[in-house]
Amino acid sequence: MDSMKILEDAKAYLMSDCQKTLEEANAHELHNAVSNAVMANIAPLWKKSRKMREDTRRAYYFSAEYLMGRMIYNNLFALGISDSMKTYLRERNIDFSLFDEVDDVALGNGGLGRLAACFLDSAATHDIPLDGYGLRYRYGLFSQRIERGFQKETADNWQKWGDPWSKRRDDETIPVAYGDMQVLAVPYDMPIIGYRSDTIGTLRLFQCEAIDGFNLSSFNNYEYFLALHDNNRAEIITSVLYPGDHTYDGKRLRLQQQYLLCSAGMQDILRRYKKKGRNILDFSAHCAVQLNDTHPTMAIPELIRLLMQEGLSFDDAFHLAEQTFSYTNHTVMIEALEKWDVNLMGSVVPQIYEIICRINNKLNTTLHTVNFPAQHINSMQIVQNSQIHMANLASYVCGHINGVAEIHTNILKQDVLKPWYDFTPEKFSNKTNGITQRRFLGLCNPRLTEFITRKLGTDAFLKNAEILTELRGHTDTASVEEFAKIKHENKKRLSDLILKETGLFMPPEFIFDVQIKRLHEYKRQLLNAFSIYTLYCDIKDGKIRDFTPTCFIFGAKAASSYPRAKGIIKYINELAKLINSDPHMQDVLRIVFVADYNCSYAEMIIPAADVSEQISPVGTEASGTGNMKLMLNGAVTLGTNDGANIEIARYAGYENNYIFSLNTPWGRDSGYNPRGIYDSNPSVRRALDTLINGTFSDEGSNIFRELYDATLYGASWHPADPYFILRDFDEYMEMKLKVNADYKDNISFYRKCLLNTAGAGYFSADRTVRDYAREIWHLDIKD
Repeated sequence: MDSMKILEDAKAYLMSDCQKTLEEANAHELHNAVSNAVMANIAPLWKKSRKMREDTRRAYYFSAEYLMGRMIYNNLFALGISDSMKTYLRERNIDFSLFDEVDDVALGNGGLGRLAACFLDSAATHDIPLDGYGLRYRYGLFSQRIERGFQKETADNWQKWGDPWSKRRDDETIPVAYGDMQVLAVPYDMPIIGYRSDTIGTLRLFQCEAIDGFNLSSFNNYEYFLALHDNNRAEIITSVLYPGDHTYDGKRLRLQQQYLLCSAGMQDILRRYKKKGRNILDFSAHCAVQLNDTHPTMAIPELIRLLMQEGLSFDDAFHLAEQTFSYTNHTVMIEALEKWDVNLMGSVVPQIYEIICRINNKLNTTLHTVNFPAQHINSMQIVQNSQIHMANLASYVCGHINGVAEIHTNILKQDVLKPWYDFTPEKFSNKTNGITQRRFLGLCNPRLTEFITRKLGTDAFLKNAEILTELRGHTDTASVEEFAKIKHENKKRLSDLILKETGLFMPPEFIFDVQIKRLHEYKRQLLNAFSIYTLYCDIKDGKIRDFTPTCFIFGAKAASSYPRAKGIIKYINELAKLINSDPHMQDVLRIVFVADYNCSYAEMIIPAADVSEQISPVGTEASGTGNMKLMLNGAVTLGTNDGANIEIARYAGYENNYIFSLNTPWGRDSGYNPRGIYDSNPSVRRALDTLINGTFSDEGSNIFRELYDATLYGASWHPADPYFILRDFDEYMEMKLKVNADYKDNISFYRKCLLNTAGAGYFSADRTVRDYAREIWHLDIKD
């Protein structure tokens, strides 16, 4: 790409659209102009990439989420023109960082959506024919404010300044029928630009619109009201990411969203296939469809329905679906496996409910034919207890089933999906998650990238992360000191940002201990907070001496309909207020909860982290990807023997990380007694009692009391201390203090950090996507 040509084209766009020069434009105007210029310049290559995929076997990724982040930085980096663009703008007294004002494209809630984005990036970079399908939500994941310590949500209107990275394709609009209405799925295409590659993939996002426009002059008031009502009913389907499902209307809207994605996506694929005049019976030889968790599982009966419309029998259509679909499971928690009420499904998409019942009948015929053990058959039913079990539907029809970390896949085989593993063991495989090192090293940590490039004599690791292992030969004292200096500079950059955003100063000389992830009880941010309160008390009492000063940094959003998670945010902010206002702690402890944590904030926090908190109970975190990003950027993992932590410790060395719960089995010991721990452990009791003894205020919301009762007494839907906060407290505290003590030997500690970076190559999404392409999608790809 010619940076100067893009800049000249941007100038033309600015004059045409805004009647402004480059120097006069604000951040959003300049962003739109540069983005439109890039889109125009990549158009021929994008068209060529589409054309090349028409006659080859290809794969499609169906996901309810895509956490794309701020796209302009990533796209300029992938095109290799970031540095020259910075230079050209600087010459005009324009700061490249003004694009920080641009909103993230946050069409995702966390790891699931960011994983999907990483996979598309890796596929484009390595010329793998993979495109994505999703939904173009009008409002992404909510914007978060913190008021008096409480999370407050506001709409994330990410399109308010325009959406220059998407192209509307009215010519490929698709009708979608529900039981009570028809709508249009209007596609918007986003380019996925491969790094140092001629390949540009496509993420197609569907926006729901009414099937008919209306002429106001031809309507009376009542007809106008009805037309407006129908228009609103259609548009609301893609209005917001993950509507709350605690009400009937919320559940109905989620089901409508999922069907829109599945129906529009499968119709689009089938249309593209038929356009070439191919035999419909060869459909599965042309394409593979990967379901990213159970949200897009209705694509299975939808494809069967569409194939039957083409004249195929149910059995032939079912056979093609078996050969087309694969299913990635992302959870081991039974309550998180999607289930839909049969009456709701029958009302929203009766045509799909009918086919699901036929699939269930076929399942029973098959199970009885092979004399499968009767004790398993009930749990394998797709339709049972007036609910449709989507994981069972996916497990039965899909030709491949994979987990996303070794421990996770083993739990699927041995417990969560055990009957399915016993029935068809050949379907199961592990595909440990990965991340793109281009965004989460090359783009967000240029200092470390330059350091690695000098040490290895190449920057080829940005396309082949496996060569990062060569860094193991560069852990001499001088190299470690240089690495530590880079970390300090990144900590200073983050400290400046936090000071600007919150008014709190985080000294870069402190340890930066980071927990950044979706707020959920199983991720145990509350355990971390209790441990910090214990540190505070023990330092004040003189029980802990010679403590290495530490900044604890939290970033998380709680689902708007999840009171306990929101209560934990309030607790962390109450704790921060106590510690940060204590003059005795100014040189010892700081704590901050950053508001509106998103992909762009992560790109600032991750390079600065010394310690990566990954403390979910053993067997609850399927994999994690934040742990990989932090490892890649040289943070040690303080975590449990859970998810991908196990593999991280293996590749970087257990001696270079801080792993606890090594001997803790997955699951719950029937004899577990959290009340006994509370009664016998003064530190546990002191921390837990802060929820009810007035140390911290929940301002009358009673949420702290609920957290306290849930831990000690349980609730109707779960046992006491469901995520083992009290059980793991002492072991966690011991490991936390060990990290703190080890940091005093700065060279030794940062050598561990550098060895984590050296061991991170395996966790590239490039490796993961190649494994999918070869072993699941059976694509013909280059080595």
